[in-house]
Amino acid sequence: MSDRLTDDILDKIADHAGLDKAEITADTELMELGIHSLELTEIIFDIEEKYDIEVEMNTSEAWSRLKNVGDVVKAVRDLIEAKS
Repeated sequence: MSDRLTDDILDKIADHAGLDKAEITADTELMELGIHSLELTEIIFDIEEKYDIEVEMNTSEAWSRLKNVGDVVKAVRDLIEAKS
C-alpha cells in the first residue's frame, strides 16, 4: 500500500491521530486512531479539494463503509478513477 494517493491519505490521518504514518496500515481501524466523524470529514474535505472529487458522506451507510484506512483509500481511489 504505497502510492501518492495512499501517502496523502496516510499523512492526513496521521496528522489528525497525532501518530507517525509508519504506525498506520490499511487495516488500521479509524476508531483505534481516535478518528471520529468530524475529523474524518475534515480529512475527506482536504482530499476532495486536492483531487477535485466529491465524496458523498451524507448518509449513515457511507460512514459505515469507512471502517479502516484501506476503506478510505479505496473509496477515494474509486472516485478518482470514475472521474477519469
